[in-house]
Amino acid sequence: MFLIVGLGNPGREYENTRHNVGFMVIDRIAEKIGAKVDRIKFKGLLGDGSWQGKKVLLLKPMTFMNSSGESVLEAVRFYKIPPENLIVIYDDMDLPVGRLRIRRKGSSGGHKGMESIIYCIASEDFPRVRIGIGRPEGDVISHVLGIFEPGERRAVEPALEAAAEAALAIVTDGVDEAMNRYNSFSA
Repeated sequence: MFLIVGLGNPGREYENTRHNVGFMVIDRIAEKIGAKVDRIKFKGLLGDGSWQGKKVLLLKPMTFMNSSGESVLEAVRFYKIPPENLIVIYDDMDLPVGRLRIRRKGSSGGHKGMESIIYCIASEDFPRVRIGIGRPEGDVISHVLGIFEPGERRAVEPALEAAAEAALAIVTDGVDEAMNRYNSFSA
């Protein structure tokens, strides 16, 4: 069983912001596996399905970004998910808009949602799919909570689709294969 978590913030005002690319990817994965992410559980929205014979749980924490770990911990404990079967998808300012980067494990890189997850589950040994949103020249908070500019949106759309495919590739083919296939992706 795999748990794929997309990070974001709940509420309409955050719906299409850069910080919510994780939620956007979960929606794409849900379409691919025929799941509905609509059950309120683990301080989040949960859905489930299967992909090529493997059970897949999809989670959107509704705790706000900086407390994402609370939701993830509850799901990981309940389903006894080992760290290598937890996949987290989130935005990364250190990558250009539309660029993907998959990692087997690692630090939070300063991302507050990832810091929360690493702290709560007491491990950084889980795969992650990072989607580039670019680094602003000005205020970081305004940037991550802002919507994509039209040119950025054109670059990020294919990256969201590739991130969904990459997460499912981790499920079926493993992290190394997914990294080989998608780490060179750039929209």
